[in-house]
Order: sequence, then structure tokens, then C-alpha cells
Amino acid sequence: MNKQIQNIGKLTGKVLLFGGVYSNLQALEALIAIATSEGIPAENCICTGDIIGYCAQPEETLQTFKNWNPKSIIGNVELQLRDNADDCGCDFREGSRCDNFSQQWYPYAKSKLSQDSLNYLQTLPDHIKFTFGGKAIAVVHGSYLGISEFVFKSTHWNIKQPNFDALQSEVIIAGHCGLPFYHENEDQLWLNSGVIGMPANDGNTDVWYAILNDASDTFNFEFRTLSYNHKETHQLMQNGLLPESYAKTIVSGLWDNMEILPETEQKLQGKRIQL
Repeated sequence: MNKQIQNIGKLTGKVLLFGGVYSNLQALEALIAIATSEGIPAENCICTGDIIGYCAQPEETLQTFKNWNPKSIIGNVELQLRDNADDCGCDFREGSRCDNFSQQWYPYAKSKLSQDSLNYLQTLPDHIKFTFGGKAIAVVHGSYLGISEFVFKSTHWNIKQPNFDALQSEVIIAGHCGLPFYHENEDQLWLNSGVIGMPANDGNTDVWYAILNDASDTFNFEFRTLSYNHKETHQLMQNGLLPESYAKTIVSGLWDNMEILPETEQKLQGKRIQL
């Protein structure tokens, strides 16, 4: 595969991992405040893609993201926007509720982005590689083999393994599926930090990110929740141009539907996530 892989070398200290900003400016601003308060530099903040998505402020969000200047790979939404495609490339089943909703939020986002923002999307690599705490780490959106592939904790390891082989990594940092989780198999780790732009279907308005820490020169990770002004996000989404169901999710913490979820994850709806 002809992919652009950016190697950012060895990182030390704390590394902030996040994804799925989804045009949620309020959540992004809250996350930047966390990074600032903990002294985590932008070059140690890594996004798994989908900066743009369901919420009301795509241009403001992308410009804020660009000015902060964290590391990021390209998500399927950015890839489609960059290539002037007509749909979000989320791999939703045709005619599904998610597919129908995408026909509202994707054209809205596309209509709002400036040329400067589109130019910025051209700079994002497909994958990032780095070393941290003695581990070789790679960042993917869905998976190495498919940018819009949905990979969950319940996804069989046989599907995850080719990513480690292709990227010659011990740790895969992934995004896209919207849920935080980790899955260990012997000396390999698949870690999804979750997303900050939408709740994790757990009935809570807080969203998820993760922190890597190399204290004592070892590899450690910690999942965290992020509180933000979700009421403002909800209000802004009620503009008559975006799906009302997604605006409702912001305040209910529950997804409108579970079409993309395997049965194992469907059973967890509304339940507190413990990581």
C-alpha cells in the first residue's frame, strides 16, 4: 500500500491521545486546557483523526486545532473532504440511519470549511509511528488495512494482528469506532482512546481521552473522562441543518442507534465504562 507514514521519533514524559473531535469546539477547547494545565506540549498530543464530524463548528474547530498544532493522522472524514468527495466515507450501511444522518452533517461541514482548512488537511499523514517507554507504537484511524474499518474490543485478534505485522509495532493506537478500550495479547496492545466529540454510548455527557506516561522508563497508559460545556454544543447543533438525534446524544450520552456495534458492545449501552 502506498501510505504516508510520519515517524516522529522518541517521545518522553506524558503523551495525550484523543480522536473524533467531530467539529465539537467546546470539547476541543476543554482538552487544550487540560494539556496546558498539565504541561503537555502540542507535539506530545496525538489525534487519531476525524477532527471534523457531527457538530456545528467545523471551521472554528479545525482552525483551533491547526493553531494548537498537535500531531494528527487523517481520518476518513478528512480524507473525503480533502478529495472533495460527496460522502463521509464512514462505511455506513447504505440506507441506514447513520448513512441518512451523514447526508445532513457531511454537506454542512463541507460547506463551512475554508480553503485554508482544506489545505491543512493535505498535510496530514495516513499513519504516525513513534517510540515511547521502550515500545514501538503506530497510530491508525480504523485500521492499517482500512481507514473506515470498525475495530472494537470484541473484534477477534486475528483481525487486529495484521496491523502489528504491517506496521512492525508493539502498540497500535486507533480511533474511528467511538468507544474507548484496550485489548492486550501477549506483548501486543491495541488501544483506542475514545473520542472527545461525542459521548461513548454510556449515558454520560463526559467524553474520553487517554494519557501515556513513561514514569520509571516504562510504558503506562491511563484513560480519562473530559467534562466540557456540552449544553453549548447541544444548543449550537439545533440549527435546523444537523441531525436532531446527534444533538440529543450530546445531552443524553446515548447513541441514537447501534447499527455499527457488535452484539457485545450493544449490550453495554447506558452502562458505566470502567477502564
